[in-house]
Amino acid sequence: MQKDKKSHFKFRIQELFLIILVLASGMMISFSSGGFVVSFKNIGFTIFSVIGKGISSVTYYVRDTVTSVQKLAKLNKEYELLSEKLKDYEYMQRTNASIRKENARLKEQLGFVESVQQKTIPANIISRGADNLHTTIIIDKGSREGIKKNMSVISVHGGNIGIVGRVISVGYTTSEVMPLYNINCTVSARIQNTRDIGLVSGNGSEDISLSMKYIKKKVIGELHYGDVVVTSGENGNYLKDIPLGTISKITVLDYDSSLDIEITPIVNFSRLEYVIVISSTELKENPAGNTDSETKGEDSNG
Repeated sequence: MQKDKKSHFKFRIQELFLIILVLASGMMISFSSGGFVVSFKNIGFTIFSVIGKGISSVTYYVRDTVTSVQKLAKLNKEYELLSEKLKDYEYMQRTNASIRKENARLKEQLGFVESVQQKTIPANIISRGADNLHTTIIIDKGSREGIKKNMSVISVHGGNIGIVGRVISVGYTTSEVMPLYNINCTVSARIQNTRDIGLVSGNGSEDISLSMKYIKKKVIGELHYGDVVVTSGENGNYLKDIPLGTISKITVLDYDSSLDIEITPIVNFSRLEYVIVISSTELKENPAGNTDSETKGEDSNG
């Protein structure tokens, strides 16, 4: 029995050894024919190809991201530059519009100044009084420029000429003007169409209509809303026929023989910036330094 087991074990060892020889022979044949070398090369190429593709993909992604960030930064910078240019353009447009309006106002003033023979002095409003009942306007011209007390002050705007008030106090470089709406201001005036004369006075505020008194009731049928009221030229404080305002309301009072008439001023005092001070007694000088009346006298003499 033991002999049979030994024989069987020996046979197994021989069988295992034979298998090992067969495997070893196969490997030697494969190495000698280059099969394993080729396989290793293929495997290595495949591995490096995959790694290369991965690295390339990451590189492209990073490069595209960096490029996109750079483009975005460039676009933001260009946007900021364009925004600044747009702001500058809008500012220039506003400035040009202001300059055009300023030129138009100056042309209006110049046209009026050239159309009258009286002495005129353009001025700017620099402040206004705070007391509504006795409000005054301060202008930047005074005795140095030839302004005198009681000179009339007018405005030229939008093709309309209107009375602002009159000079009540004069300094060397500034003057004080009492506007129409001042409660102490009274102007001799006429209704332009009918030539009826009365007195126009202020009610203490630029937002309240002026009042006209002493127009007889009998002329009520000749009056209309919108009729222009002008200066009469009497008392020497104002030039004749300068508009004060227009009729906005007519009231008949039972206890009074005169009409109570409300006048809307021609001048928009809330927007008033520039005025012209004008003398009712002095004529303007020509370039040679003589007044127009003197020049006319010299021409007639010879």
